[in-house]
Amino acid sequence: MAADHLRHERVDHRFKGLPADADGLTVGELAAQRRNLFTGGFTTPVLALSAESLAHNLALLEAYSERHGLAFAPHGKTSMAPQLFDRQIAYGAWGITAAVPHQARVYRAFGVRRIFLANELVDSAALRWLAAELERDPDFRFLCYVDSVRGVELMAEALEGCARPVEVVVELGAGDGARTGARTEADCAAVADAVAATRTLRLVGVAGYEGEVPDATADTVRAWLRRLTGLAAEFDKAGRFAADVDEIVVSAGGSAWFDTVAEVFAELPSLSRPALKLLRSGAYVSHDDGQYRDLTPFNRVPDEGALRPAFRLWAQVVSRPTAEQAFVNAGKRDAAYDLHLPEAQVVRSARDGSLRPATGITVSRLSDQHAWLETTREAAGLEVGDWVGMGLSHPCTVFDKWQLIPLVEADGTVTDFIRTFF
Repeated sequence: MAADHLRHERVDHRFKGLPADADGLTVGELAAQRRNLFTGGFTTPVLALSAESLAHNLALLEAYSERHGLAFAPHGKTSMAPQLFDRQIAYGAWGITAAVPHQARVYRAFGVRRIFLANELVDSAALRWLAAELERDPDFRFLCYVDSVRGVELMAEALEGCARPVEVVVELGAGDGARTGARTEADCAAVADAVAATRTLRLVGVAGYEGEVPDATADTVRAWLRRLTGLAAEFDKAGRFAADVDEIVVSAGGSAWFDTVAEVFAELPSLSRPALKLLRSGAYVSHDDGQYRDLTPFNRVPDEGALRPAFRLWAQVVSRPTAEQAFVNAGKRDAAYDLHLPEAQVVRSARDGSLRPATGITVSRLSDQHAWLETTREAAGLEVGDWVGMGLSHPCTVFDKWQLIPLVEADGTVTDFIRTFF
């Protein structure tokens, strides 16, 4: 796989939580030792990614996409981990979604051949890089949003002389107060006409993000998605898509409403060419113990399966000043906190290595390097030196705090390390 050479990177002080006596080993050599997370020299705080949950989640979304006739381009900004991109593609992903040019450059450095940039791209330097990359590799396919006539003009100017046209999709905004995207169908048509007037851009579809629908409910999300599919049908009827495209792209899908995306995309009327119904959900790869545990569509469609949270942050009790309070040595530098605080789940005894539920322990606050724990009578046995395992919320702001993440089996065996590039 494209990321295999990462196994040759040397372990050193750059990577927090790893054993000090592993300095100088390659990542592959350390992984081959199959050390135990708790007894193999790892230091707290240390983030662990469950090998079993990761494999389960990859397989589940592959099966879901196939069952619903969807192509899948998971959003790579979640993990920025090329090893996970390789596995996602091995599990049937059409390509990987990006949000900004830097991410696309990382993807290309690791051999990703299909990139969907779910954002507008008007930076002339980035567009020049893209033009060179398209010219260098005839098998590279790239698509991005357009949502304004001015944006089209900037792209066309920067791409002047580009040998291959850049494929674009018109972004339909999710409503007033939403993020990017043309707000009306008339605005979308004006953007499409501007694309048609260029030599360097090629209109291949429509797209958007249903997660930005204001006050989203199943009904309001469904209504917006029907506007999107209706826009695709109207553009096709009006001949607005490039004449030489083999398929018409219709894309949406975050991690909260992909069941509704599947439902509405199944209603898409026949077009003049096959439709590439492209889902872009990204948080599924690790899932979580907060935001997406509550929002996942699998809560609404349990017969389709269930994702499993794959992250656990381990930190050590370093202070127990009162019966109602304890402190562990992980904080804002280590855990996501933008949506929810970490959730104490399990305690590993420093005395005998036994595990028990973290009953009576609540994370109430984070400092830079400490989590504040409130403890009740049920947590009376919590001692300095114990390890506390915490579930985390919002994968996008978990991955970005760790450059090298141990991949851990259920018994604590570390089998690999996941490298991130933020």
